[in-house]
Amino acid sequence: MRALVQRVARAEIRVAGERVSRIGPGLLILLGVGPADGKEEVTRLATKIARARIFPDERGLMNRDLEAFSGAVLVVSQFTLFADLKRGNRPGFSKAAAPERAEALYHEFIAEFEALGFEVASGHFGTEMEVELVNMGPVTLWYDTDEL
Repeated sequence: MRALVQRVARAEIRVAGERVSRIGPGLLILLGVGPADGKEEVTRLATKIARARIFPDERGLMNRDLEAFSGAVLVVSQFTLFADLKRGNRPGFSKAAAPERAEALYHEFIAEFEALGFEVASGHFGTEMEVELVNMGPVTLWYDTDEL
């Protein structure tokens, strides 16, 4: 699994011009699922992200995790995180999981954050979306379960 995580002041998703989800301060997580990913990767990645001390403490230092910051989570499916850019000018996506498998693990990832007690919003899997965010910092982190 791969995740591009952005610390945000707020973020929202629109589908066909209509807002479908929104969060205040917290994390926007763009999530990509690979063909070999399973429940173990879901749990490991969600836990690692939730525990990341990337929010400011009273001195402005990145010392608080999502729970201590009382942040929310917005999860967006992003198969393009598995794009193969080595040949030609058109990305290949054969390294991404099949849509059915990816969707199931995407929902498990959301459920994992809910089980950890966080407010979670999400995009619509497999749908053209507009993602709007205000990045705090900016802070943007890359996670790959093959490297954790």
